[in-house]
Amino acid sequence: MTIQVLVACAGGLARAGIVRILDSAADLSVIGQAAHAAQAARLSRQLAPQVVVLEGTSAELEQPAVVRSITEPASTDVLLLTPADADSATLWRALSVGVVGLLPMDAAADQLLHAVRLIAQGGGFLDSTVVRPLVRAAARHTPPRADSLGEEFTGVLTPREQQVLVCVGQGMSNMDIAKKLLVSENTVKTHVSRMLTKLGLRSRVEAALTIRGTWSAQVPPFRARLDQELQAAPARRAPEPLRHGRRAAHRPCPGSH
Repeated sequence: MTIQVLVACAGGLARAGIVRILDSAADLSVIGQAAHAAQAARLSRQLAPQVVVLEGTSAELEQPAVVRSITEPASTDVLLLTPADADSATLWRALSVGVVGLLPMDAAADQLLHAVRLIAQGGGFLDSTVVRPLVRAAARHTPPRADSLGEEFTGVLTPREQQVLVCVGQGMSNMDIAKKLLVSENTVKTHVSRMLTKLGLRSRVEAALTIRGTWSAQVPPFRARLDQELQAAPARRAPEPLRHGRRAAHRPCPGSH
């Protein structure tokens, strides 16, 4: 099945280059081109592409309502090409309006193709260069507390995994968590891995966003399915691992644990 893509980029030459890269793949097809986010929003409503590749200039990201209008249809996801000088606040703002992929503007062609395919399959994509700034941005928000976690977490995670989730949400490293909980780093890694698997997450960034409601607000099936699982599960039954996504019941997002 051919993946339909819309490309939005202010620079004509840059846009032509992106289109050429995408059209070089047999399973991708560029069905529309736009010079800015507002035009991309109009074309997106008309053409209903699976993925919109959007150049993330500061001007575009200062119009969150416009970017959100592209991401609102359940059938369309946005891969944002971030400028080299993008700061953590800009990246955080992009995720908050529904962007599901972040890739540097100077990324290699094969990375662009990989990110588009992954997103079209119901996944998300975070380039390794943006993970640390996002974790730091998450840490600047009001730190969550274990006793404030909702049933969507307490009904799935063990008490220790809940503690680890809170620490991850505060931007703490495995070493910091190990010192705080008085356990080894390997033990922390195990808890992080199990916690991410149970929640259907792929990275610490997703965990930090989920605990604050930012990520799960973008992917309502995560909470909806969990509510169904909790209501249907008999007493003391161990909940099954979850998957989440905006269109399907899963949305992996590459990242390091």
